[in-house]
Amino acid sequence: MSYQSIIITIGDELLIGQTIDTNSAWIAQQLNHIGINVKRRIAVADERSAIATALDESIPQASLILLTGGLGPTADDITKPLLSEYFDSPLIVNETVLQHVKQIFTKRNRPFLERNLKQAEVPENCQVLFNRLGTAPGMWFEKEGCIIISLPGVPFEMQTIMSEEALPRLKERLAGNHIIHKTMIVAGVGESFIADKIEDIETALPPHIHLAYLPTPGYVKLRLTTEGPDRNALQSQVDIHAELIRQRLGTIVAAMEDLLPEEIVARLMEEHRLSLSLAESCTGGYLANRITNLPGSSAFFKGSIISYDNEVKESLLKVPRAILETAGAVSEKTVIQMAEEARRTMHTDIALSISGILGPGGGTAEKPVGLVWMAISDGRRTVSREFHFFYDRLRNKEQAANAALDMIRLFILDDQH
Repeated sequence: MSYQSIIITIGDELLIGQTIDTNSAWIAQQLNHIGINVKRRIAVADERSAIATALDESIPQASLILLTGGLGPTADDITKPLLSEYFDSPLIVNETVLQHVKQIFTKRNRPFLERNLKQAEVPENCQVLFNRLGTAPGMWFEKEGCIIISLPGVPFEMQTIMSEEALPRLKERLAGNHIIHKTMIVAGVGESFIADKIEDIETALPPHIHLAYLPTPGYVKLRLTTEGPDRNALQSQVDIHAELIRQRLGTIVAAMEDLLPEEIVARLMEEHRLSLSLAESCTGGYLANRITNLPGSSAFFKGSIISYDNEVKESLLKVPRAILETAGAVSEKTVIQMAEEARRTMHTDIALSISGILGPGGGTAEKPVGLVWMAISDGRRTVSREFHFFYDRLRNKEQAANAALDMIRLFILDDQH
């Protein structure tokens, strides 16, 4: 049996773009893990009629509805009184919640106000979902065969209530269905190229297995999805078709799981016990930032010389002035010298360099905006490559960083064969 859910996020701040809705993404991931599909995500204003209408429209269509937001102690937090009216249940003080709220204020040495008492009030016919990290409890209702769960909008409180209270109950109530996802990372090509290469494999997929293309600057995620009662059988079928795709696409498949490009590189570095340094110009340290966002990156990453200005290229990376004046900062000769000197200076197994024109200005007929040169060296060989990107400055930077990370991946794999 397939269980369908709808997520309703409440708050004007979501509708005007002041706050990004990360709650829905997290909730959807958790529901998928326990075999519940998300059918729809809805954002509504802090208005009683908007919330009530969303519930009226959603209850007949779903097995489960999750609401987040509007459970605070201020006048604009209207979800709880609305739910009291909607489910025709008066608000009562829950003694367990009341004692918890008082303890929180005592620990924080803050006065307990009348409005804080409201946090302990819940509709009489709901099941309280305890919030050990905050004052707003979650609430569980049931109507017309549908479970309705209301949660606070504060992400860490919502996640705690979901993990400790809601998900265990949902697993027990809605057991029996499994959703299987298999994600592959394909680097350096577009979705049209991939679709042409695997057209016959995609056409032959069983009806219950679906393939999605999820393009990102520099790479594409391919996701196979299926659902049903037998997890092992489903996983085996998905793995078989994923392997067919991997064999067809070859080395452009960077990973057989949902990993960031820097995570792929980190795994290869650790597997082959290699160290890495960078010489960045146009990316301005962005590559180093992404790598150092990974826990444990110090095991393989030594550092980056951010040679944004030509003086730094000349003084720290020993790029001859003659090369900078004739070939230019964005040239094959320059990036080769940058990579080789970075490796020598930082005593690493591998070094990658990058220099380019990301835009919107700075381009010429010979060197247009989007031109990026990269080089990678291990002391025995140096490989250079020219790239052309065609978007705005930030997207060009993202594509350049992803291309650089994939260049490192391919360099390591080539060295192992």
